[in-house]
Amino acid sequence: MKRILIILMIATLVLPAMAQRPKIGLALGGGGAKGAAEVGVLKVLEEAGVHVDYIVGTSIGSIVGGLYAAGYSASELETMFQTQEWLSLLTDRKASLNNEPYTTIDGVTYIFGFPVMDRNSRGIGVMSGGRIEQLIDSMASVKGCTDFESLKIPFRCVTADIREAKEVILSKGILCKALRASMSIPGIFKPVEHNGRLLVDGGMLNNLPVDVCRQMGADIVIAVDLQQNEQKPRKKTDLNMLSGLANMFGFGGILEWITNRPDIDKYFENVKQADIYIHPNLPDADASSFGNKNAARMIQAGTAAAKGQLPALRALISKNK
Repeated sequence: MKRILIILMIATLVLPAMAQRPKIGLALGGGGAKGAAEVGVLKVLEEAGVHVDYIVGTSIGSIVGGLYAAGYSASELETMFQTQEWLSLLTDRKASLNNEPYTTIDGVTYIFGFPVMDRNSRGIGVMSGGRIEQLIDSMASVKGCTDFESLKIPFRCVTADIREAKEVILSKGILCKALRASMSIPGIFKPVEHNGRLLVDGGMLNNLPVDVCRQMGADIVIAVDLQQNEQKPRKKTDLNMLSGLANMFGFGGILEWITNRPDIDKYFENVKQADIYIHPNLPDADASSFGNKNAARMIQAGTAAAKGQLPALRALISKNK
């Protein structure tokens, strides 16, 4: 009886505190190699004891967020960024052909091992992304999380339907396929077929998915923005002459995207809607700045930017209790 009373007393004290804690969401933006900075942000959040309840990612942000949701720690992701051969992973380079200036195997043409043309492909884009997909699948499998349903933290992945230029949020199914779709830069990587759609990089429509994080139920949204050059509103482009041709081939949405660029307005709105906005200073980095030294530098930039926002985050958490 005494044991039951003790349990009831503990529950009386703990449960209200748990109920009062605000739900924290993390919106991880796209930016290729600059995604290493997001790992630096995660390191600071872990050290500060900040519990993340929801994660949404776009492009490289989906890879960082998806693996973190699967149970990888920030230090484990740091090791991944600093040890993987990213150039080979992302380009599907065949190491056995590194010394071959030009060769064609099974309809695929390689230059020094890099695939530059695939005669068997129907999709837009040269690289299949098969190697990065295999890496993600094997890493997720280690944590027992090969699909969304098995993730430790609720996670959403932002992609785009390339035919209709519409945002597609993935929340179920095979994790590695979703992450592969979210990083499929149009014209470079082949789109991923999903329920009759051709999915590509989510950055095409929503590169800083604060709104999606809010829809999941987050009271406080921490946004990590990897973009370095501030985008400016653009004038609409008159492409009426091409609209009929684009619609004929099923890509009318792309033409509308080029004309209106809805992603820019959404980006600025999401920046405004973030409760905590973390913007790592990476003036000399770009989406292709992979490599051990670059990764270490960008992780440090993410760490510095996150530490600068910790007082504001703590104040916001206390205010929302």
